[in-house]
Amino acid sequence: MNNFSVELNNVTKFFGRLLVFKNINYSFTSGKVYGITGRNGSGKSTVSRIICGISSASKGKIIYSHNGTEVPREAVYSHVGFVAPYLVLYGEFTALENLSYFAEIRGTEFDEERAKFWLNEFELYKRRNDLLKGFSSGMQQRMKFIFALIHNPDFFILDEPTSNLDVAGKNKVYEIIEKTAREKLIIVASNEESDLELCSEFLNVEEFKAVR
Repeated sequence: MNNFSVELNNVTKFFGRLLVFKNINYSFTSGKVYGITGRNGSGKSTVSRIICGISSASKGKIIYSHNGTEVPREAVYSHVGFVAPYLVLYGEFTALENLSYFAEIRGTEFDEERAKFWLNEFELYKRRNDLLKGFSSGMQQRMKFIFALIHNPDFFILDEPTSNLDVAGKNKVYEIIEKTAREKLIIVASNEESDLELCSEFLNVEEFKAVR
């Protein structure tokens, strides 16, 4: 099993004077699917962005560990697969060009065969040479999963993962989560009941609202 862990130590976030959450202490480890829950606006997406390194906490620390070795925060990007409806794709590029470009940004070699495999899995292979600006919102959400999977990361942050997906798309996502969670760490931030059914443990952001 790939052993990856994320430890939140007194993680706190303010937007100006507004307290979003305070003193979150929680550990995530490989081999499980965790849920991040809370009402709309509670801070689920904020926690997700902090964990994957897109945003910074106002206070506190996050410790990442891969097979017993601490991972520097600046290196987390190569270990994480992140999916969220607010991620921006490049509409003027084709599906394959987008995947190639993001591989370049990550500093990794573009694996075209792996890209074609995931495009086929998400039923987008026939559209691989089409510009993304012609993709529906559901098709773009499928592309975001391919971005998260293509570099074979050690852990996944899935924020509202089935947003804009039809039944077939949701089923594919759930199938991948079930298979991947056997060896890797998966964190799902959502209020969608079906998204959370695969989770075995939950971090409820509402519990960290009160000043302590």
